[in-house]
Amino acid sequence: MLRLFTDIRDLSLSATNGELGTIKDAYFDDHQWTLRYLVVTTGSWLSGRSVLISPASIEGVSWDNKRLELNLTREQIKNAPSQDSDKPVSRQYETQLLDYYGYPYYWSGPTWGGIADGGAFAAATAEMLRRNEAGEVPREQGDPHLRSAKEVAGYGIRAVDDSIGEVDDFLFDDSNWSLRYFVVDTRKWLPGRRVLVATEWITDVNWDHRKVHVAMSLEEVRNSPEFDVSALSSDQEQALYQHYGRRPGAGIQAQIR
Repeated sequence: MLRLFTDIRDLSLSATNGELGTIKDAYFDDHQWTLRYLVVTTGSWLSGRSVLISPASIEGVSWDNKRLELNLTREQIKNAPSQDSDKPVSRQYETQLLDYYGYPYYWSGPTWGGIADGGAFAAATAEMLRRNEAGEVPREQGDPHLRSAKEVAGYGIRAVDDSIGEVDDFLFDDSNWSLRYFVVDTRKWLPGRRVLVATEWITDVNWDHRKVHVAMSLEEVRNSPEFDVSALSSDQEQALYQHYGRRPGAGIQAQIR
């Protein structure tokens, strides 16, 4: 099921032996477009330290009760390798963190198994671990390509012929943590509407200039179905793809700069 990133920020987190804290951000990778870590503020019990929580740590979630359960203890989280929050997350730190928790290096596969399907989650994680143990995946593999959802919100979105709006939110799939859509606020360019742009339609990302370029025209966006979270369904997705004359999964190779 598709979920808004703002829905994640409403969740309370708990470890196996007590409350953990609150989610303040998330990191996704801009090559596989997959959410890789939740950034959690731990509150007074750990002096307000921020920690990274992998999807592999999630035991379950209740969207109705706005609660996310982890399979970690507070002591495990307290003793995890610390990360300087003022610096970008390095691949070296990621390998230390994943080794500490006994989780696979996610760069051995495109997406996680999801919180919506425990069997798929276990299978995906087991396959990643198998590849790690077989030596098929380097411990450290270049730039981690991690981006802060909080920071990317507000980036400009440019169509092939003009600017169309700004990033307002994100939609991810809770079956595999893939980042499926940017929610775009068009109010400065078009009459107060929010529209969806699939990540597979992104042609170029210039992080230095805070711009995301997409493969559609201003007129196509103007006439596209308006995003309505209360009516979000597979039919709405199908109508969106039909409007742009595209097939799901027929992606575009984006240039990331």
